This record gives sequence, structure tokens and C-alpha cells, in this order.
Amino acid sequence: MKSKQRQPRPDQTAPAQSAPDARLAALQMLAGVLRHNRAIDDGFDDAAVGLEDRDRGFARLLVATTLRRLGQIDAALTKFLERTPPPSIQDVLRISAAQILFIGTPAHAAVATGVELSKRGGHAKLSGLVNAVLRRLTERGPEIVAAQDGPKLNTPPWLWERWVEVYGQEIARQIAEANLAEAAVDLTLKDPASAQLWAEKLGAQILPTGSLRLGEHGRIDQLPGFAEGAWWVQDAAAALPVQALIAALGDPKGKIVFDLCAAPGGKTLQLAAAGCAVTAVDASANRLSLVRDNLKRMALNADVIMADALSWQPAGLADAVLLDAPCSSTGTIRRHPDLPHLKNATDIPRLVQRQCELLMAALAMLKPGGVLVYSVCSLERDEGEEVIAAALNANANLRREHIKLPGAAEFRSSSGDLRTLPSHWAEHGGLDGFYAAVLRKMP
Repeated sequence: MKSKQRQPRPDQTAPAQSAPDARLAALQMLAGVLRHNRAIDDGFDDAAVGLEDRDRGFARLLVATTLRRLGQIDAALTKFLERTPPPSIQDVLRISAAQILFIGTPAHAAVATGVELSKRGGHAKLSGLVNAVLRRLTERGPEIVAAQDGPKLNTPPWLWERWVEVYGQEIARQIAEANLAEAAVDLTLKDPASAQLWAEKLGAQILPTGSLRLGEHGRIDQLPGFAEGAWWVQDAAAALPVQALIAALGDPKGKIVFDLCAAPGGKTLQLAAAGCAVTAVDASANRLSLVRDNLKRMALNADVIMADALSWQPAGLADAVLLDAPCSSTGTIRRHPDLPHLKNATDIPRLVQRQCELLMAALAMLKPGGVLVYSVCSLERDEGEEVIAAALNANANLRREHIKLPGAAEFRSSSGDLRTLPSHWAEHGGLDGFYAAVLRKMP
């Protein structure tokens, strides 16, 4: 059964001032994404300062829904506009339309707050236009939405065309459809043998690969098991590359493992919990602080080093290296709906070059006979299959090993690599798109 996080709803009984503040925060974040190339997470704290938890949740829901459904929203609004309004008014119309068409805010409230926002933004002369457009949208919106091709409209052409070329029309549509739903929250357990215990305590579903999937829940840090370090948040797909590495090692206890580009640390925690001697390397001081905090909460140990993996020189070689390389992250759009608006196809060649360089650096850190797992949370073959093909062609001492994981047979590609899609596990609510390959460095 598909589970989902409890979504905050606009408070119809709240004072008139509180709801518009949440909408103002959403407007600020929306403008940050669409006009300043600023991710929601980077702008959230500034935009939502002073808001109560409920309003903070509504602001995030509002901007996320607007971005997730932006193609449909803009197509619907165009029917009632003779010309494109100023950007700030366009965004007021967008977040108001998101409420009317997709969130379920009472129409009169969405219209009234939209008009108020236009006035507060210094466009009082255009408040009549906002009122007229939103009223017409209230009347005709459901009919318009019913006739739209939502998955295609909401997917930027550069992504749609790539997915159709690689996966075909049907699967591309399934991916785009899956991206319209908010991602569930998955947990990885410190002790996998305790899955049944924590599933009962948390009211969670045990997924085929061993992760737990939460249903409705409150604040993560208030849930049973958080404070005592029984689990951490990690998408089920993101947990698979480490599972593949551990399976390739056989007995992981005491094995020296380098986790490159390690932050925010979910994979480091997996490796440490399995008994590996882990060195976590990342170039971001802020992100490494998350790794240290999570290690402390989980009572796990790892060496944490701030360095660029391309230039870092370890004192010795590793039994295994995990390279979760920086990528376009197109497999995570369900949880990052701003991503398609922050990146484009021209970013990919630059990313591929760095991925290839990192892979070569990782191989140099590996003992003969050692295992390297390369992974990316990207749906693009350029960043996955083609990077591995180039590495195999350039290194005669590399051998690809087929991934064998319990509960993950459907994710194994014809070449034996791991390839998950957001449309997989539809019966469970989907998962992130990931690619991973296991390589053995021959003596």
C-alpha cells in the first residue's frame, strides 16, 4: 500500500495574517528557484523566518507543489492571460493556482490571498487582474486539468527527450508520473535484524530490500528510535550501493573502506554499522558536520576528512572504495522538485568529466583484488552506464561483477549493474532513481 508523509494543510481558522506570511515565504522561494537558480533548501530558512511549524510546512508544500506542477499551472493560466504579467504577479498566480488545482485550499481563500499578495508586492493596480484570472481558474480549472497531459507538461523538454530516447515513451511517462508524487520517508536500520521490532513501533512497512518506509508521521526527530540512534533517514534506493559493496566484500568486518563524496553520510553509517573501518571524505565542511552529527547520534565510528577526493592522498590502499559521485541528481526529482529548474542538459558533460576523473582517482586508492562501487542518483546513461563503459575500456585490470541483492532482482540491468527508476515499486510508492556498478581491480 502506498504510504505518504502527512501533509500540512492551510489553517482555515488561523488569523488572516499567518496564512499570507506562509505564502510570501513560498513566493520568495519560488522566485529564488526560477530566477536566481537557488535551491529550495538553500533559501528556506531565510524565507520562512518567524513562521510557526505549521506555516513552515505549508510554505514548503506550496512551493514544492507549484514547481512539481508548473507545466500544468502555466498552461492553465495562459488560457486567461492576453500577455505575460510581471514576474512577481506571475508567481502570485502560480502559487494561487497550485492551491486551487492541486492542494485543495478553499477557492475563496486562494483567490483572496492571491489578491492580497499582489497588493503587498506593490502591484495594487494588477490586483483586479489577479482576481479575475483566479476566479475564472476556479470555474474552469478542473476541466482544463482533466484534459492535460500532466506527466509531459510538468517535465522540462530536455529531460523528457532524454528519457524517451533511453527508456522509451512508456517508461519515460511512468517516470514523469512518479515524479508528481511526493517521496515517502525511508529509514535504514543500524541493526537490520531489528526490522520487525521497529516496523511495529513506527507503524512502518518493511520493504523488500530491508529498508523501512514510514506512513503518516510527525517530526522525524520526535519518532521512536531517533534519539537512541536505531535508524537514520535514507531512501531505499540510496541504501543499495552499500549493500552491493558489502555483498562483494563477503565479510566486511575490519575491511578498510574509503567513502568518497561521503556527505551527508547515510552510506558512511551503513559501512560503519557493518563493521568496516571507514574513512569518509568530502570537500564541504558544512555537509561533513552532518556526517559527524549522525555518527555521534548512531554511536558509530569513522574517520572524517575534509578534502577533494581528486587530490586526497590516503596513507595506504583500501580493500574497497565507494564513490557516490556528484551528478545531475535527476533520480531524486520526487523529493527535489526544484531540480529540473536548476539544471539543464548543458550541465551533464561537465559532470561526466568530473565523474570519470573521480573514478580514476578512486581506482588508484584501491588494493589489487579490491572492490569499487560507483553510484549516482541520476537517470542519465551518460553519468552511469557510459562512465563505467569508459572505465572498463581504459583499464584492462578492471572486471565488472554482477550485483546480487536480496529483494532487488528487478533492479538489475542486463549488464548486471543496478538501475532503479522512480516508477519502480509503484505498489510501495516508488523510490529514487539510482545507478550503481561493482568493479573488481584484478591483481
